[in-house]
Amino acid sequence: MTGFWTQAAEMARKDLRTEVRTGEVFLITIPFGAVALMLIPLAVGTDTPLLRNIGPGMFWVVVLLFGVLVATRQSGVEGTPQQDLLSLLGIDPAAQFTGRAGATTLLLLAFELVLGPVALALYDPQPKGWPWIALLVPLVAAGLGLLGTLAATIASSIASSALVPLLVAPLSVPILLAATQTMDGLRYGNTILGWILLLVTMDLLLAVAGVLSARPLQEASR
Repeated sequence: MTGFWTQAAEMARKDLRTEVRTGEVFLITIPFGAVALMLIPLAVGTDTPLLRNIGPGMFWVVVLLFGVLVATRQSGVEGTPQQDLLSLLGIDPAAQFTGRAGATTLLLLAFELVLGPVALALYDPQPKGWPWIALLVPLVAAGLGLLGTLAATIASSIASSALVPLLVAPLSVPILLAATQTMDGLRYGNTILGWILLLVTMDLLLAVAGVLSARPLQEASR
């Protein structure tokens, strides 16, 4: 029986190795996300002021929508036999959640970092406050990663992966709102501390909820 963080790290490595083999996020999700970002400029045309106004919001909406796909991918990978094997190996359900959430967060962070330059090129938002943006990006990735993993765990416990988007969409509203309002605050020189604190609070609440509910949800799935 190994330690909690060792188990969590191994679970994260397992999920990342699966992504390396399948390439679903980097070969499918990211290209489709880039295409989604291109749709609005194609419809609006060369209205640069309008594109600058809607650019940050569009970026975060695309991150949210395709973040759901990343979570759905995870829920489809693990079946009952895999869960039973992990239980027989004595893997703590909370460590499973932590590792999977960490892997999903890293994939979402990569998604944001790849699509960020695409959004800059298409929308020319002229962002300000780069140190705050450097904090905002991983906070959003962590929030969506934790939320997606929690939703996938709940859906797995009742054998319904279609439930993941229904759980993620409403619960992600505070994360999406905080991200867009932070970008607007940086642009217009307004205070953003409250929105950053909202993101930190959401991340902590989702982490606690996921860890505490991991074992009951695993037992409910049997």
